[in-house]
Amino acid sequence: MANYSKAHICQCLSRLSTVRRSSTVMIMGERRKTGIEFVEGVLGLAHGLIQLGLKPGDVVAISALNSDLYLEWLLAVAYVGGITAPFNYRWSLEEARAALQVAKPTILVHDATGLTTEQLKRSCKRSLTADYLWAPKEAAIICFTSGTTGRPKGVTLSHSALVVQSLAKIAIVGYGEDDVYLHTAPLCHIGGISSALALLMAGGCHILLPKFEAKLAVESIDQHSVTSLITVPAMMTDLISFYRTKHISVGSKSVKKVLNGAGGLSSGLIKNAIEIFPRAKLLSAYGMTEACSSLTFMTLYDPARESCIQHSYANSSNLAHKPDGICVGKPAPHIEIRIAGDDLSCIGRILTRGPHLMLGYWGQMPSNNSSPTDECWLDTGDIGHIDDCGNIWLVGRLKGRIKSGGENVYPEEVEAVLLQHPGISASVVIGLPDSRLTEMVVACIRLKDNWQWTDSSSNHPVNKNEHCLSSSVLQNFCRAKDLTAFKIPKKFVVWKNQFPMTTTGKLRRDQVRAELMSYRQLSPSRL
Repeated sequence: MANYSKAHICQCLSRLSTVRRSSTVMIMGERRKTGIEFVEGVLGLAHGLIQLGLKPGDVVAISALNSDLYLEWLLAVAYVGGITAPFNYRWSLEEARAALQVAKPTILVHDATGLTTEQLKRSCKRSLTADYLWAPKEAAIICFTSGTTGRPKGVTLSHSALVVQSLAKIAIVGYGEDDVYLHTAPLCHIGGISSALALLMAGGCHILLPKFEAKLAVESIDQHSVTSLITVPAMMTDLISFYRTKHISVGSKSVKKVLNGAGGLSSGLIKNAIEIFPRAKLLSAYGMTEACSSLTFMTLYDPARESCIQHSYANSSNLAHKPDGICVGKPAPHIEIRIAGDDLSCIGRILTRGPHLMLGYWGQMPSNNSSPTDECWLDTGDIGHIDDCGNIWLVGRLKGRIKSGGENVYPEEVEAVLLQHPGISASVVIGLPDSRLTEMVVACIRLKDNWQWTDSSSNHPVNKNEHCLSSSVLQNFCRAKDLTAFKIPKKFVVWKNQFPMTTTGKLRRDQVRAELMSYRQLSPSRL
């Protein structure tokens, strides 16, 4: 007999079918659905899946753009005890095949055959005799990491993890049934999934675009009086650029909540975001797929208090002998975090424990019945420390750490200093093998327009109207910013193209390093 006291993501359907019964909760182009219409769609599809023979624990892969049907599939599969595996529509064929080999789905759903979905639902419009079920270990979703190295891993998330994450967002961000939420993030990513579930639980209205485009997003914000959305730095940059291109100094006054993730906003972006969304509370979140999205939250701007918090690479007050870092705020109420380091240092690996943790990677989960939180701490792979106020400060990634002359150098710290220079638009710092230092700190930089590189090796003629940069200029700049001597790059490489990224916007640092190693072998005199 099922234990209905357990968390289940379909528990939101009761609220949608009663409190939001006749209210519009889904808008996709010209298609609108009330709460009861959406719920009936989920139940009809669930009954069709049962008729197809889907059993608890079976995997259903979805490769599609955002839509109301996508949300129906997520809930319908979970309703009958299945496990959804969202596939990234931006994957290459090789990546998609690798994900298929990992997930081994019983059904593959893609939007090129969307009519099949509608036909299945229409043929099954009768009351559902079964109640919602759970998959083994209460698994609900297999969410693939972007994988900065190697193949994507299938992070298996439970109903409990997804529900508790949704409740945290409702409590901290303040989502409610009056919210009109614009889906800017893809539903194949944990950020998009967790925020969508939070709004389903809160009973808000969903505005769905197939995928993010600044023009369509702004039009939707204006047309539907959008109150909340989530962004990543690239999305925020595009939104600001669109408003600026249209010579609009102040954007929408309907937006009240903006949650940023997948990387911190620079002080310039924060300032511009406040101008574009003057009535919005601007928050930032730090998290990872393995922890079911957000671990910590920080308010960057609150119009109610007219306060702006702009943490960047700076020393934490009241802490002696602490490294630089980025403040990412305080943990959500349900999340435990501790620092694992030696007794002589307050910094170390950031570990987390709680009901938000993944069950494991699909195909690699432990076979015993122990809880994933029984004395089990997840290593985030990040290095950081906790200040006296309980704020988490990130120093860098353990995998990206450079060992130079016996000292640890975290690329993110050096990159943040370089980005403060007005002539640099992007930077990536890596370590290259060195016979004396073990690894030499090397900075790859992209110059802004009207700036040029003037080292003696450059053949580019100097234009009097252009600003000039060189290795010595940037090294002196780093010293002026009090960057420790061993962290200052020994070499600089001007990067002409965009830095390689994953489909979720994460830097492919390994690829930058490989390209630089190849370049070094071909042109050793240039480095």
